[in-house]
Amino acid sequence: MSFDVDIHKTVRSERRSFALRVRFATSARRTVIFGPSGAGKSLTLQALAGLLTPDTGRIAFGAEVLFDSAARIDMAARHRGFGYLFQDYALFPKLNVRQNVAFGLSQGLRNPSAKVDGAAVDRWLRAFELFEVAGQRPDELSGGQRQRTALARALVHSPRALLLDEPFSALDPELRGRMRTELDALLQRIDIPVLMITHDPEDLDWFGEEVLYLRDGVIAERPAASPQSTRLKMV
Repeated sequence: MSFDVDIHKTVRSERRSFALRVRFATSARRTVIFGPSGAGKSLTLQALAGLLTPDTGRIAFGAEVLFDSAARIDMAARHRGFGYLFQDYALFPKLNVRQNVAFGLSQGLRNPSAKVDGAAVDRWLRAFELFEVAGQRPDELSGGQRQRTALARALVHSPRALLLDEPFSALDPELRGRMRTELDALLQRIDIPVLMITHDPEDLDWFGEEVLYLRDGVIAERPAASPQSTRLKMV
């Protein structure tokens, strides 16, 4: 499956206006959008997920059009079939691990039962070694356990692609290295397309089968000061 993206979005506040003008196509299994803070990476990922509506343009995944301003197509986020990992994990503080994972299967606004059961939930609790902490809340977990819980929630509904927003930025350096190894092994097992955004050069070597550099809202050529990765290129 491939992403084909050509979108414009202007975001305004009292103090500034930011224009996102992103155009790229990738069929890589692992694509990394790399750039500094404020470059528009999260806005791009949110647009792909259906959490942000572009002003104009088109987004397609494979042969399916997810957004097309000219044709007035804007598929709801829940119908796009993507798993999404938020930068801060966005776990529900009053729900335990099992409930947070099960929320990925929820179609309504009601919280899952504290003892919610199900093969898909159990599968990912087991895969991420979360069974022993399944009854604990996020504030009782380590950083790695919180990340695993968020990943389990993103994967529990068997998504057709995984969108990762700075997945290691909330972790300390030592844990960051270990979680890169764990995520790399996981992605090899599940074998679905992954699109990650990051400002950390180390993520490129681990996950950058194809790397796009985003600067000031535009996919651009690698500047001289950026990491010397042979995979960085303009699209």
